Amino acid sequence: MLRLKILASVVPMAAFALVARGELLPRPHPCIEAGGATLQIASIPWLAQLHVSFTDDPAAATVRVQVSDSAEAADFTVIDDVDDSEPGACESSGVPQLVAISANPTATDPVIYLSQDGPADYRIFVHSKSFSVRDAAALIVGAHGGHRRLQAASL
Repeated sequence: MLRLKILASVVPMAAFALVARGELLPRPHPCIEAGGATLQIASIPWLAQLHVSFTDDPAAATVRVQVSDSAEAADFTVIDDVDDSEPGACESSGVPQLVAISANPTATDPVIYLSQDGPADYRIFVHSKSFSVRDAAALIVGAHGGHRRLQAASL
């Protein structure tokens, strides 16, 4: 009888949690394939292998990402505004590396500064219904292990 009471109290709480998170029907999370590896924005942050954060202070950043106005000037481009989605990188057989955007970074987590101009380690162009600029920046930094490029930051 006690088991039934516990089950009766846990099932509604679990259902409420799924609905509150908007995860009742799983939705795709932003995902890319880079260098043979698949990276995806984590739906559950504590499961992610890499955490990144964002700052408005360029001096506090460890990686600078410039938001480009054109796809031609970008190192990484996301354009996915098509109505019929084709199977993408996350639908492959491999397990994706998860990247989480953290509000409370640790000292070793990459800290990303997004800008429209100035020196940048990476340049991105995003025109998407499913990717935000922050998602794209987190994934490109994650694809490079959370580090700056080996070459000097561009001007």
